[in-house]
Amino acid sequence: MKDISRNLTMLVDYYELTMGHGYFRSGKKDQIAYFDLFFRKNPDNGGYAIAAGLEQIVEYVKTLHFTDADIAYLRSKGCFGEDFLAYLSDFRFTGDIWAVPEGTVVFPGEPLLTVRAPAIEAQFIETYLLMIINHQSLIATKASRLVRAAKGRAISEFGSRRAQGADAAILGARAAYIGGISNTACAIADEAFGVPAGGTMAHSWIQMFDSEYEAFRTYCELYPNNATLLVDTYNVLESGVPNAIRAFREVLLPRGIRTCGVRIDSGDIAYLSNKIRKMLDDAGLTECRIVASNSLDEYIIRGLLHQGASVDAFGVGERLITAKSDPVFGGVYKLCAVEDEAGNILPKIKLSENVGKITTPHFKKVYRLYGRDTHKAEADLICVYDETVDDTKPLEIFDPENTWKTKVMENFEAKELLVPIFQNGEQVYELPTIEQIRAHCRDSLAATWDEVKRFENPHNYYVDLSQRLWDLKYGMIKKQRKQ
Repeated sequence: MKDISRNLTMLVDYYELTMGHGYFRSGKKDQIAYFDLFFRKNPDNGGYAIAAGLEQIVEYVKTLHFTDADIAYLRSKGCFGEDFLAYLSDFRFTGDIWAVPEGTVVFPGEPLLTVRAPAIEAQFIETYLLMIINHQSLIATKASRLVRAAKGRAISEFGSRRAQGADAAILGARAAYIGGISNTACAIADEAFGVPAGGTMAHSWIQMFDSEYEAFRTYCELYPNNATLLVDTYNVLESGVPNAIRAFREVLLPRGIRTCGVRIDSGDIAYLSNKIRKMLDDAGLTECRIVASNSLDEYIIRGLLHQGASVDAFGVGERLITAKSDPVFGGVYKLCAVEDEAGNILPKIKLSENVGKITTPHFKKVYRLYGRDTHKAEADLICVYDETVDDTKPLEIFDPENTWKTKVMENFEAKELLVPIFQNGEQVYELPTIEQIRAHCRDSLAATWDEVKRFENPHNYYVDLSQRLWDLKYGMIKKQRKQ
């Protein structure tokens, strides 16, 4: 596997440096702080999101250190004391991290990741954690929507050339694979992460030859087991498909090869695909696949299939790799508690005139409640860290905003979502393979009701607070309002 890691310790917002220096000078550098990373809204007004990016966070935290060049740069700014710079010279992460495993279906308001660490350390990793979780969760969620729209047909990721930089292309391909796409055009994503890479030709290949037929024949001779021919360089129905059929008949069929494909990248895909299917079938090429590309998204794919398009697979580029319809995941990183000198956990809350921006205080855990008869996720319950859900007894849950909406859970199983990743600065979580993450994503989606996965007006999946946590939160709000 190719190593694409590098030291990104200085990939921070500058205020993390100034606050760190401030904590150091004000005697708070060793005070333990708790931060939650969560998001407030599902992408594309959907009903769920897919968590992704944990592997890159683990590698970042493990290698966190300042180089001599970093220290020299900070010294040049003229606002950091030498004692603080000496502290940074020996800096490493010594705290604890809990996170939701990659590929898990997640919902707004619940912690995807919780950090417990000395204040400087917990504050310092904010930007990288948000950047990675926001990006990969966004792309994994978009990929999941595309795969569902395709109804079992393969989706290929074609977006590297439209991605906002190398990391967006590489890690975007990784996240898309977690979300369910079949392969990528990004070769380095295969080399680095094992995301299957594939591809055939561009229009320039055909233009390089004296004739379209010569281009197709040559390609079939070179790659007989992977021959997918791009048929819309000149005229799809009058030259592209007839020349592809001729090449398949003359090169592949004599070798006993019947698996092949054609790709259309322009025009009326529904109309053309049906015409192409008939031409291929009439030629005896019933196993030849039709692949469609050209600025596709989940809505266009769904519409094509609704129209009866004869498409066996789709290639999706810019609208996947950039999540063009809703390109910001919106994850945030907020302080939720600190510890006093005696080790007592003191909850913290952020208030706002915007009700949606009021945070949920305290060190927390999240339970997912599954019906034992349906094996489906019924609700998530956020609790204080030392609460335990007893799933052998009925449990009444309620909507935190509309508390009159209640439900008694019976015959359910409660599973904690957050798992330990780091303890005292040491990695305690064994990173799964990309295939294991992908399988976990499939299982997590399978346990989610179809109503939650609707594209339009999805069912609102409830993320509830325990009674103790609700009482704490609203008690703190009332107290703060009186000050």
